[in-house]
Amino acid sequence: MTGKSTDYDPVEVATLSEASLAEAVRQALAAFTEARDLDELKQARLDHTGGKSAISLASREIAALPPAAKADAGKRLGAARGEIQAALTTRQAELESERDARMLVEEAVDVTLPAERRPLGARHPLETLMERVGDVFLAMGWEIAEGPELEAEWFNFDALNFGPDHPARQMQDTFFVDPPDSGLVLRTHTSPVQARSLLERDLPVYVICPGKVFRTDELDATHTPVFHQVEGLAVDKGLTMAHLKGTLDHFVETMFGAGSVTRLRPSFFPFTEPSAELDLRCFVCSGKDPDCRTCKGTGWIEWGGCGMVHPNVLRACGVDPDVYTGFAFGVGVERALMFRNDVEDMHDMVEGDVRFSRRFGVEA
Repeated sequence: MTGKSTDYDPVEVATLSEASLAEAVRQALAAFTEARDLDELKQARLDHTGGKSAISLASREIAALPPAAKADAGKRLGAARGEIQAALTTRQAELESERDARMLVEEAVDVTLPAERRPLGARHPLETLMERVGDVFLAMGWEIAEGPELEAEWFNFDALNFGPDHPARQMQDTFFVDPPDSGLVLRTHTSPVQARSLLERDLPVYVICPGKVFRTDELDATHTPVFHQVEGLAVDKGLTMAHLKGTLDHFVETMFGAGSVTRLRPSFFPFTEPSAELDLRCFVCSGKDPDCRTCKGTGWIEWGGCGMVHPNVLRACGVDPDVYTGFAFGVGVERALMFRNDVEDMHDMVEGDVRFSRRFGVEA
């Protein structure tokens, strides 16, 4: 990625030039046209709209442009994305129509024959994975806490030290509920359950909060507007970052096997101070393969965020920060499933195809 520039020079951001974007569109349209079935089209979609596609790489370059150049580059990029998406939608409709017509012929059945038993369904792996996480913490003596998905803005933001002008409150991140002054949102994380737990339970508090959350992301190979998180909160006397690190190490070893290695990188979150990102040592290459698809050659996989509960959050929930301290962490369940079970496309998790769930088997 190019560095931040003060003057717009198209040479510095060649991937955003009209020629480069036109070539990316041409290649994508050709790949969609050449796809002979839906499986080939799916691979073409990953190749030309996924994280390593020319369009995605060009999108990342916009951040390096000066403000005066971003609007023009954004329009070109948006037009290219729109053309690719329109072609993808059209080709998918064509292939689905061909598949349906073929199935009517190839899978014709005699409806007068006796009906067979209907095959059993399967539990979704996201559900079983969240239950597995819950079992890990129940075994440690923690409790499972739940809260509403339609949440008060105070619990979702104010109680968690998000200022009135914080970007997460804006429409591009949050689903607000009509009327505009209702004070209700679709929760953007499961952290409101932590605030509710502090208000409803006696101290000390040790809770794990699994659940569904909502953000205004577009559905693609690695993002979805509805996803799942598991967050943990511990508030007691004398808790430190050492307790947080020990808890996360045990959690990771239970989920990914003995010998799993973690690290904490300094970061920032409004509701924790100090804050850190939780990384896992790549369990595919252990940092030895520069071409590893799982860790992209870095040797580490980013999984979630954590830190010590901010004193302002404790005060908002009626807890004296001079007496009690706490730590919190949160991880994405979809992300865990993707690199734990080698799932490459988020579409597979949300399309409801029972064949996807069956390959994970049944967990007790």
